[in-house]
Amino acid sequence: MNTLIIAPGIMAGLGLFFGAILAIAYRFLRVASDPRVEQVDDLLPGSNCGACGEPGCAGFAEKIVTGELQPSGCTVASSEVVEAIADFLGVDAGRQEKKVARLHCAGGAGQAHQVAEYQGFDSCRAASIISGGGKGCSFGCLGLADCRQACTFDAIHMNNDHLPVVDIDKCTACGDCVGACPRDLFEILPLSHNLLVQCKSILAGEDARVLCAVACDACGRCAADAPGKLIRMEDNLPQVDYSGGGPATPEITFRCPTNAIQWLEGQQFSQQPQAQSEERYA
Repeated sequence: MNTLIIAPGIMAGLGLFFGAILAIAYRFLRVASDPRVEQVDDLLPGSNCGACGEPGCAGFAEKIVTGELQPSGCTVASSEVVEAIADFLGVDAGRQEKKVARLHCAGGAGQAHQVAEYQGFDSCRAASIISGGGKGCSFGCLGLADCRQACTFDAIHMNNDHLPVVDIDKCTACGDCVGACPRDLFEILPLSHNLLVQCKSILAGEDARVLCAVACDACGRCAADAPGKLIRMEDNLPQVDYSGGGPATPEITFRCPTNAIQWLEGQQFSQQPQAQSEERYA
């Protein structure tokens, strides 16, 4: 009987003791939060997409209030919201170059050679694990729309060749498509980077072309035509380095025999007809 009384008494005493310690610690060790953080968080879209580099809108709001980041760092918020936050805090809204997701593949159903018909889960990741989706090129897009399903902002749709197309007006550069693609075909790039290599195959010459009509065959003409070190060949693919010096121009793409490297005008590709390319460099 005494045990039944003593045990609860000890537990209650320990609870009161540790509760008092926590209360004292909270009073003397707590860090006062800035009420502006919550107000800025309320102004933000609340998408928690991570495109700003922070784990969520609350973390981004805190960095804005402390002056570590600028309001324009939110790629989802409208210009009106960015200005409203800047006005509320009395800070400069800042300028942020728009970034978008770009796909390094143009080999859709009408361009890439199929070696088998894939039948299974309607998922790129599943197809890549089981059989590669039946596509001859083991580097290209599988076309089963994992990226579209992962996109929070409905910025990706599939075209008639079963290739994802990014709507740059909706894209927030959150990177969900980058993580969803099992073949690492998406990259977040500044909108001003007009040169895009639409291939990830490391094969060269006929080995590349026999698998895909628009594959890069590692001819190196774009690198030869680019000024300075703007383009270098690495693992049979051109790598564009905007810090390499020299202006990027559409002419760099003209001699590509497969149109694997493209010049982008905003969302659209400015494709040079092959006949014109041959005539220009005859």
